[in-house]
Amino acid sequence: MVSETTGSDAEPAAAEAEAVELDLGVLAAERDQFKDIAMRLQADFENYRKRVSRDTADEIDRRTGKLVESILPVLDACEAAAAHGAEGVEPIWSALIGVLMKQGLEALDSEGKSFDPGEHEAVVHEPGDGGTPTVAEVLRTGYRWQGKVLRPAMVKVKD
Repeated sequence: MVSETTGSDAEPAAAEAEAVELDLGVLAAERDQFKDIAMRLQADFENYRKRVSRDTADEIDRRTGKLVESILPVLDACEAAAAHGAEGVEPIWSALIGVLMKQGLEALDSEGKSFDPGEHEAVVHEPGDGGTPTVAEVLRTGYRWQGKVLRPAMVKVKD
């Protein structure tokens, strides 16, 4: 048997359907809001991960540079000993400088070049022809570590 819907039964069903649609609209809005929050959090986390990775790499480079800088006096002593003819120092010095150069250490080639205060530390001045100041002699080798001046060369400048 089929029952017929009377006018009084239709009104509560319509009201119920309208309430369900309203609830669905509210739920969809909340879902969209939570989705936006989740996407923002995901982007923030990705930015945080990249920043931490970059900061860690910078810290490693800085600490490695400090380690290499602490080894420079040993290189200076080996270089001075080799220059004075000490025996047995040359192979050790060559091995040490070779390993450091493979990792990014560069000796500054300064002699005969224009004086650059970013790469040279002038400790002696000689009068010259009055042109541009040039490096007449290197008194202590300067070094660059991964493109940055680690220690400027100590030089004699001819004005």
